[in-house]
Amino acid sequence: MSISSLLGSRGCLFTFHRVAPSALWRTLPNRDFYIDLEFFDRLLTYLRRTGWTFVTIDEALRRAGCADSEDRYVNFSVDDGYRDTYELVVPLFRRHGVPITLYVTTGIPDGAIPLWWAGLEETLLRRDRVVVDNHTIDVGTAAAKRRAYGQIERAWSAATNGYEAFCAQNDIDPEALHWRHAISWQMLAECDDPLVEIGFHGAMHSRLSALQRSAALAELRDGRERLMQMIGVEARHFAFPYGRAGFSSAATTRTGIIRRRPDAFQLPRNTLNGGHQNLALIELHLNGFTGAAARVLGRV
Repeated sequence: MSISSLLGSRGCLFTFHRVAPSALWRTLPNRDFYIDLEFFDRLLTYLRRTGWTFVTIDEALRRAGCADSEDRYVNFSVDDGYRDTYELVVPLFRRHGVPITLYVTTGIPDGAIPLWWAGLEETLLRRDRVVVDNHTIDVGTAAAKRRAYGQIERAWSAATNGYEAFCAQNDIDPEALHWRHAISWQMLAECDDPLVEIGFHGAMHSRLSALQRSAALAELRDGRERLMQMIGVEARHFAFPYGRAGFSSAATTRTGIIRRRPDAFQLPRNTLNGGHQNLALIELHLNGFTGAAARVLGRV
C-alpha cells in the first residue's frame, strides 16, 4: 500500500500569482514570483494521471464536510489579478477542463494600486541601464538584472517607495506600464465560465491585521461590493492578502492539507513559486509533509 493511500481522504489547496512561458520565465528578474507555464501544464497532467480530483473552493468545503468522503482533491487559486491570469492561466485550465479560483484584488482592475514590482521588473528586463535615486546602474546581464531587482525591491519595501521618482527619472509612463500587467474588468467579465470561480483578495491588498476594525471591515465590504457592481459576482470566498464579513470561507498562507470538517476561515494554502518547480516537492505538499514540517519549525 502506498503512503498516499495510507494518508486517506484529504484536500490540498495551491496558490500562486503569475505564470510565464518558459523562454520568458528564464529571463525574468523576479522569476520566483512566476510559475513556468510548461511546468504547470505538466503538473496538471500529472495530478489527473495520479488520481486527484480538481475542485473549486465551494466543492472543497463540501467534500471536507462529508464524513464518508474517501477521495483526494486539489484546488488551484491565483491571487491579485494580473493580465497573464486572463491570457495564460484561464486558457490553460480550460484546456485541461479543470476549475481555477481567482482571488481578485479589486484595486488592480480599478487602477488604484500601482504595480510597482511589475513595472520595476519590466524596466530592468527591457533596458541595459536604469537610473535609481539619480544614480545610473548597469543592468546589461541577466544576473545584474536579478541583483538590481532584489536590491531595489528590498529598499522600496523597507522605506518610502521610490517608484514614482524611478518612473520620472527613466522616462516611464506608469499608467501604461500598469495596464500591460493588470487584469481589467472587461477581462474578468470574459472569464465568466463554470470552470472559473471568482473570490475576493481585498480592495487595496491591505494587511488587515494592521488596520483598525472599521477600516478592515470597509476593506472587505467595499471590495466585495465592487465585484458585484463591475462583473455581477457575489464573492463567497476570501483569501487573506498577507473577516468573515459575509464570506463562506477565508484562505490563509499557512502550509498544510485539509482534513474533514476544517475551520472554513483558516484554510491552509500551499504557495507555488518559480524556485520550487519539481514534482517531488508537489508530492510533499499533497501528502501534508510540508505542513507538518512548518508546524514543527513554528512557521505557521
